[in-house]
Amino acid sequence: MTDKLTVALLFGGRSSEHSISCATAGGVLAAIDRDRYTVIPVGITRDGTFVLEDDDPTKFALTAAALPEVADNGTRVLWPDNARSRELIVVDDSGRRSLGSIDLVFPILHGPYGEDGTVQGMLELVDLPFVGSGVLASALGMDKHFTKTVLQQASLAVAPWRTITADDWADAPGMAYAALEELGLPAFVKPARAGSSVGVSRVASSDQLAEAMAVALAEDDKVLIEAGLVGRELEVAVLQGRPGEPAHASVAGEVVVTGRDFYDFAAKYLDAAGIELLCPANLAPVDLAEMQAIAVRAFEAIDAAGLARVDFFLTADGWVINEINTMPGFTPISMFPSCWLASGYTYPQLIDELIEVALARAAHRRRRTSAVVTE
Repeated sequence: MTDKLTVALLFGGRSSEHSISCATAGGVLAAIDRDRYTVIPVGITRDGTFVLEDDDPTKFALTAAALPEVADNGTRVLWPDNARSRELIVVDDSGRRSLGSIDLVFPILHGPYGEDGTVQGMLELVDLPFVGSGVLASALGMDKHFTKTVLQQASLAVAPWRTITADDWADAPGMAYAALEELGLPAFVKPARAGSSVGVSRVASSDQLAEAMAVALAEDDKVLIEAGLVGRELEVAVLQGRPGEPAHASVAGEVVVTGRDFYDFAAKYLDAAGIELLCPANLAPVDLAEMQAIAVRAFEAIDAAGLARVDFFLTADGWVINEINTMPGFTPISMFPSCWLASGYTYPQLIDELIEVALARAAHRRRRTSAVVTE
């Protein structure tokens, strides 16, 4: 048997999605093939400290009673300080010791300071291969305003929206009320740079706008007011191909809202009532093929890499993209793995595919860079 690859699993982080990232880590720690990989769990505390975490999936179970988190255990993980080393160092009460050389980083971080290109930039600076999109696509996918702007430029339909900054709201709140009148009711108010439906409110009347803005602005200083659309809510997962091969999409999943205003945080992660998740969704083959093709176009439009989940509304006028998530939830019950499980993958095989694609992409980039240098 070949030597194992060493994977640094990076999770936690400073965003409001810290616990979701920890739950995702628990899912990956439980499923990753230990015959193929040595795993080094690296947690990021809520204040941004890198610590060596326990390799214990049960520690990161997601329950309503106790959301998992990375605590400061006194260890400090030090990353390579140049592109010639892949050695991780840990400092603890016993001193300084090597964790060995790593082959790949799996940054399962959600929200700002992790999913938005910041960590990806750090890894690119020291030439560490990693799963997922690079700086540009991560930043675009994190910012709903710029995601929509780029997708529109690529002739892909998105829900109508207006962007309001904190300064706009403080100095000229009439702009937000005018946007609400223009877009119609109901509408959704969302932080531009947050995920997992954190900070999102459904606004059914203008007198609800002020509270919705306050909730959204608590997460970000830029807010989207978005037209509410009537249609089925469907999601599809995308995986990048090997260098030279196209990306491909999974079967679709559907979110059926039966007793809630929308698919909020509690419904996504705390098993709240009023939501039914169907995978695979009941779609005609021609509709699924069109959805998959649009999802791959969106993936390519933002220059995504590795993986993404593309969320849609199927309206009377056709497919409308709601958003693209470059590091979707990866717990065993999340839609991204569920769609691939329904497409024929197992959870461990899906992890294998993400790692192999990332390593192939890194090797291709090194070959291309080397060829340029020698010319």
